Amino acid sequence: MAEITLIRHGQAQTGATDEASYDNLSNLGHQQARWLGEHIRASHGYDRVISGAMNRQIQTAQSVGLDVPHETDARLNEMDYFGLADSLQQTHGVPWPTSEPEFIAHLPKILTAWRSGEITDNLESYEAFRARINAALSDAAKQEGRTLLVTSTGVISTLATMALDLDIPGKSKLFLSVAHTSIHRFALRNDGLHLTQFAGTPHLDHPDRLHAKTYA
Repeated sequence: MAEITLIRHGQAQTGATDEASYDNLSNLGHQQARWLGEHIRASHGYDRVISGAMNRQIQTAQSVGLDVPHETDARLNEMDYFGLADSLQQTHGVPWPTSEPEFIAHLPKILTAWRSGEITDNLESYEAFRARINAALSDAAKQEGRTLLVTSTGVISTLATMALDLDIPGKSKLFLSVAHTSIHRFALRNDGLHLTQFAGTPHLDHPDRLHAKTYA
């Protein structure tokens, strides 16, 4: 059995309407990552960090600040939410969300259309996304020692959905429950993928840091 730890990146540029504008950590995002690094150094040991190739993922790995090799693997990159949302608007007339309640209602519409193959528009398919993140996890598990992966909520919630065999409403709830810099663990066993920890935030669960637990 191999166990892999994944963390979500820190808070990025909330309110952005395109990937380029979103893809950098906020000041709070860097602080969340630094707090996580302090927690990891006090309680865990890792032999390497592998992050996705997006700015927010790389910046999170850097701010966590572990004194171990850091590699990038683009297979850990996030789903193209902005592209999917644009396509859904063009093909299905579903408008962009402008508030948190609208985003909560919007997410399962995107995931349902994407999973059923109704969104094409030259975007990565749902099955291709699942295949690449599963392959990244499997390859990381083959390495010696302990590996920390830095990725995004779509990757984490999709892997959890695969492990728990959930439907889209269930996946949407998981997606919305992945806090920035939260900790997740998966075990790869002979009978498949198992979720062993979900959405831990011990580095933020202090009275003076509760304000720093963010999701969007």
